Amino acid sequence: MNIGLLSLIALLPVFSVFLFLVILKWPASRAMPVSLIVTALTAMFIWGTKTNVIAGAALNGVATALDVMFIVFGAVLLLNTVKESGAITTIRQGFISISPDRRVQAIIIAWLFGAFIEGAAGFGTPAAIAAPLLVAIGFPAMAAVLVALIIQSTPVSFGAIGTPLLVGVNGGLVDQPAVLNAIGSMEYRQYLLQIVANVGMFHAIVGFLIPLIMVGMLTRFFGKTRSFKEGLKIWKFALFSGIAFTVPYYIIAVFLGPEFPSLLGALIGLLIVVPSAKSGLFMPKQEEIFDFEDRGKWEADWFGKLNHEQPKVLEGGKKISLVMAWVPYLLVAVLLVITRIVEEVKALITHPNVTILIEDLFGSGIAIKSTPLYLPGAIFVVVSFITYFLHGMKAKDYAKAWSDSFKTVVSAGAALIFAVPMIKIFLNTQTEALASMPLVLAEGVSTLAGSLWPVFSPTIGALGAFIAGSNTFSNMMFSLFQFGAAENIGLTAGGAGFVVALQAVGGAAGNMICVHNVVAASATVGLVGQEGSLIRKVLIPLTYYLLAAGTLGMAVIAGGFSIWFLVYGAVVIGFILFMVLTKGKAEKEKTKNKQEFTA
Repeated sequence: MNIGLLSLIALLPVFSVFLFLVILKWPASRAMPVSLIVTALTAMFIWGTKTNVIAGAALNGVATALDVMFIVFGAVLLLNTVKESGAITTIRQGFISISPDRRVQAIIIAWLFGAFIEGAAGFGTPAAIAAPLLVAIGFPAMAAVLVALIIQSTPVSFGAIGTPLLVGVNGGLVDQPAVLNAIGSMEYRQYLLQIVANVGMFHAIVGFLIPLIMVGMLTRFFGKTRSFKEGLKIWKFALFSGIAFTVPYYIIAVFLGPEFPSLLGALIGLLIVVPSAKSGLFMPKQEEIFDFEDRGKWEADWFGKLNHEQPKVLEGGKKISLVMAWVPYLLVAVLLVITRIVEEVKALITHPNVTILIEDLFGSGIAIKSTPLYLPGAIFVVVSFITYFLHGMKAKDYAKAWSDSFKTVVSAGAALIFAVPMIKIFLNTQTEALASMPLVLAEGVSTLAGSLWPVFSPTIGALGAFIAGSNTFSNMMFSLFQFGAAENIGLTAGGAGFVVALQAVGGAAGNMICVHNVVAASATVGLVGQEGSLIRKVLIPLTYYLLAAGTLGMAVIAGGFSIWFLVYGAVVIGFILFMVLTKGKAEKEKTKNKQEFTA
């Protein structure tokens, strides 16, 4: 069977997800079971994957889904805790004191605070924290999830203290003869650090526009005029916020390596942007402040369960200070950093005695490994307990926080429990005769692309993240393949290092549309059945990221000043013109698409 036909077969599981979820607009709870069946049948009867491997992969997926559900539960529990304690009212007022403009709030919470959490924890944690926090201060649930997903791009390659590069890229390239032969006398560690610097460069040049695109998306889909222009009006603040993060981010990637660019870059960005915003630098004028319309005019599909829950009114005039209100989230950030950086603590919470390990499921060679205490969900739960005492909560209020959180995670479980096993089966389809479906699919694309492969390299990374649900797994799966594809078109080890970096960049951007990220983030705000709609929207910034990264990569690899720099410039300018020239609706559709809701 030729590579073209094999690639089309390998595309079936991916196409089924897009067909049911994005095109037919089925909710994930309905689309993913069908996609799971399609994937399993394709693997078994066409690809020839053994049934024990399919069963082992599916069970491994169920275990991973439970891990994701634990993270969602913890994030929602923490949000419900600060809501029931009344602290969320103080947090809301704190953001209003910086700026009542929703575009500014989205940039500070999603772009900067979300990037900081990504640097510390990764694995979808930023969206699980940022989305419910945005809803709590007045955002529609769908808007909150949308902006939280869009920032799952630039910070991701250096998320979780550099895991996508240290585990993903390194795991794919280390000790490989082809790599060692190509780099010659250069130390492998030095070569890896070159790739890290390349990743930082591509992300910084492409990613500094993400805050501007994010606020444009916010106003295009949730503003009164449905126009990108309303978001672009704060272009100075958006670009300032983008540069305040990406410049230190790149410098740290070059001089300190992969562990800290997102973590420290975002922290530096916060320290620059928040005081600047308070001082009025680049802030919109009073008459230009953007806010959402009254809730009675919101469309029905914007609402999540959290939108219907009112802030806690404390009895007896009790008020929680701004510092005390933020202590739970500060504790989360501190504990995430400690558990990821301090080796003694990390060793303690990942010790075999507290690790769940089931090896060789059904004789497939696939294992289940879970470290519950290392998952961000455990930290969320611990901080929730601490908050109960810090905020002097009543037992009945805290019990309500737990009850509401269980209900939320159960609604997410219906989709996750099918989505992740589908992904795991797809990844584990290798047979004696064939490589796994993702690798065959990538090989088919590289055959078609030829010498233009660097342009398509980020797209393969994004496809891997969409399938695997992780930039780390995408890098681990495709880094060696990307290196080999680069050599096949005549690139040196240095050129191949740029191609591998583009893989990592695309893998980071692919997190925007990763199904279980979308499902998990939606679950934290109680948004059900809108996964396909969200993915369709996020495809817009994803397209920018992949085209800009691919053409920029091609320009860098070509060397000197080539036409590819002009192509890259055309992509960026073209995307901005697209936002400027796209006309919004003067009026939204009437009662049919709205839900009357009185705040």
